Amino acid sequence: MCSLLAHVEDGRLARIQGDPDQPLTAGFACAKVNREPELVYSPDRLLTPLRRTGAKGTGTFTPIGWDAALDEIVDRWRAIVREDGPLAILGYCYSAHQGQINRWLPMALFHALGTTRLQAGTVCDSCADTAWEMTCGPVGGADPEDVVHSDLVIAWSADLVTTNVHLWAKVEEARRRGAQLVVIDPRRSRTAAQADWHVTPRVGTDAALALGLMHVLARDGLADREYLARETTGFDRLAADVLPRFAPDQVERVTGVARADVERLAHHYGRAHAPFIRIGTGMSRCAQGGQAIRAVALLPGVTGAYARRGGGALMITVPGFGLRYDLIRRPAGPETTRTVNHSRLGEALLALADPPIRALFVASNNPVVTCPDADAVRRGLAREDLFTVVHDLTVSDTARWADIVLPAATYLETEDFYRSYGAYYMQFGPRVIEPRGQAWANAELARELARRLAVDHPVFSMSTDELLPLFFRGATGPAAGVDPATLRTAGPIKARPYPDGQRFATPSGTLEFWSAQLAAQGLPPMPDWRPELDDGDEARRWPLRLLSAPGYFVSHTVFATNRTLDAREGTPVCVLHPAEAERRGLADGDPVELVNDRGSVRFALQVSDEVAPGVALVPGQRPSRPSRASANVLCSDRLSDLGAGATYQSTWLDVRRVR
Repeated sequence: MCSLLAHVEDGRLARIQGDPDQPLTAGFACAKVNREPELVYSPDRLLTPLRRTGAKGTGTFTPIGWDAALDEIVDRWRAIVREDGPLAILGYCYSAHQGQINRWLPMALFHALGTTRLQAGTVCDSCADTAWEMTCGPVGGADPEDVVHSDLVIAWSADLVTTNVHLWAKVEEARRRGAQLVVIDPRRSRTAAQADWHVTPRVGTDAALALGLMHVLARDGLADREYLARETTGFDRLAADVLPRFAPDQVERVTGVARADVERLAHHYGRAHAPFIRIGTGMSRCAQGGQAIRAVALLPGVTGAYARRGGGALMITVPGFGLRYDLIRRPAGPETTRTVNHSRLGEALLALADPPIRALFVASNNPVVTCPDADAVRRGLAREDLFTVVHDLTVSDTARWADIVLPAATYLETEDFYRSYGAYYMQFGPRVIEPRGQAWANAELARELARRLAVDHPVFSMSTDELLPLFFRGATGPAAGVDPATLRTAGPIKARPYPDGQRFATPSGTLEFWSAQLAAQGLPPMPDWRPELDDGDEARRWPLRLLSAPGYFVSHTVFATNRTLDAREGTPVCVLHPAEAERRGLADGDPVELVNDRGSVRFALQVSDEVAPGVALVPGQRPSRPSRASANVLCSDRLSDLGAGATYQSTWLDVRRVR
């Protein structure tokens, strides 16, 4: 979440640059955001509301006015509520453009209406967030700006060059001061290619590797026993009941990382003064993702690194701000109601009853591409009795199945309040250009729908300046010291992590190797790794395991709207190790299909030792037309061990030549 300067000439966005006065953004932006003007002025931008005129999925529409579109939406929703009640409607909204008002006000509308609610974020970070909270509490991690004081940096499941370029700049500064960079990742990412050491565990075995490191640290006298006694709970139980099963030779059998390398890495970590771990959430997207996040987040507790500047771990900083969101996102409506997991939209559309979902509103999502079991989503959207409305920048893959499509505004065409999730800055962002065509902001649409539906709550009639104080009313931590009246002119505001000196916010107030909260839920109270028992049959029948990762130029389908970025990302590919390609008689560039019991998708083959044998790598989320190139067609809607998250990486498949 960068601080940006937008250069506007004659009312038109000319260029974007990073704010040189913000210490982390430091005057530059990534390859994607640098080309934001091309996204804003893309010929694919949706400029007027549309009504479907052809069959669902064909993308055949005719332009209509906003009043006609809103009248139809309101009339259909009211009829559905009269016949089946509000539970027959689902608002499928998520992160918008990360502006907090535009993110939460549409969710607030559906909360107030009492509709079926979205259990949001499970396709993204719910597993990782839950695991972190069960370990450290609802707090942020280490300050990324402190990495310059580290003597060892570990990027664990985090491709910094692709997804966290400003931290990468700080890591390079630390390396100039003598720090070493270790990357732990099943693939040779752009970051791994520049590391001092690249460690390559098998997909889904990160917890076993982390526990193996703990085993060696404890065995070889590298654990800080004083810190463990003072600041943690349950390490002795873990050492007695779990760690004996993770001796280096056993870890080698599970992870594929050589025993000598397990010991070397543990010694390197244990002897570092201020080791910094950047945890990527990608490793949480498998059946034991919560165990992986917990195990890695606990490592700094073994050596006491959390207590030293430049040490500790960083995953997501959001809890560290102490902002209030509930006053906006849950203004009225029943406390509890029926929910739909973000990852299980297809199942909800096809199987929910009493009542079935009869109306779907999608904003800031492209579930036809991003959801697991994506074909089930398509089948659900194909229902003729389902009234679907999509609010988006373009006629996305999902919008092609809609009855009404509404044009959305970008963040540059709205005003909003932003907070980082990879750093500790918050900032007001003004509108810098007028919305293109008839595009509306998410918040504007939520307000107008609330007015037409007679949802009588003040939050839907408040201006931006009236809404801003709600984020700070009753706030804790750094947010408690911010005057919201100053936000418009304050620029970037640094939130100091742990302002009260309390680093952990678990029930015990300590870092929890043993979690009473998890035990009370009947879940393993200590991190562990076990073979994924449910995968035995599938893994035997399908020889390759899926690894999906962000693309450098197109990390998700919004960036594919920028034709330059889409072209630079190139043809959607599946990457196979040379041994796997040879075994199948395949060559670089061959058209291939990835197949399993759930379906098939087509890619061009890229043969590379970027991944190990047994892995099929698919980088980037691309629009699925015309090749249906979303690997999520192959992913089940099975949920992770913690946080009910998606398990994309627990997918088995094969790769075949396209006949």
